[in-house]
Amino acid sequence: MGQIEWAMWANEQALASGLILLIGGVVGVAGQFKSWQFAAYGIAAGVFVMLLEYPRGKRRKGTTLERPGQRFLAAVVKLFGPFTRNYYIRAILHACLAVPGGFILPTVLGTVNLGIASLIYLLAAIKKEEWNPIQSQDSKNRQVGKSIHQPPSNPPPRPPAEHRRKPVDDASAGAACVVVTPTLK
Repeated sequence: MGQIEWAMWANEQALASGLILLIGGVVGVAGQFKSWQFAAYGIAAGVFVMLLEYPRGKRRKGTTLERPGQRFLAAVVKLFGPFTRNYYIRAILHACLAVPGGFILPTVLGTVNLGIASLIYLLAAIKKEEWNPIQSQDSKNRQVGKSIHQPPSNPPPRPPAEHRRKPVDDASAGAACVVVTPTLK
């Protein structure tokens, strides 16, 4: 089995927590909760976290699916350099963003999720992971199906190779099946 890439888990967790924080903030402001200012902060923090976490980072091995429209936000994240690439900084940033949301009930769930994402980012940083943008792959360079020359003719389960029938040419099979019928006059 391969190594777990913790940053991928942290990215998904932080993106979900940003959405939960945003929704909790909207509920807190719309419901006119006491100290609704913390809910307004939850809206701003949720939007910021979602914008920061929307672009996925490139995996070390294998392929990474790009989210729709990710290129534009990835360019912004890449622009800030080590402040957004380093997972120690992201862990501290998410931990600091999570604290004010804990003072009002509608944003508590988003705060807890953001704290968990912060811990996962800390683990990713300890494992020496770093955010790298996904380079776009040209569809011309990738040719799907080059390894398959001839698809199988019979469905699975297939018998062992020595028990399989040999394919018969259509021309020789057609010649063997010619029937001569006498004509009556």
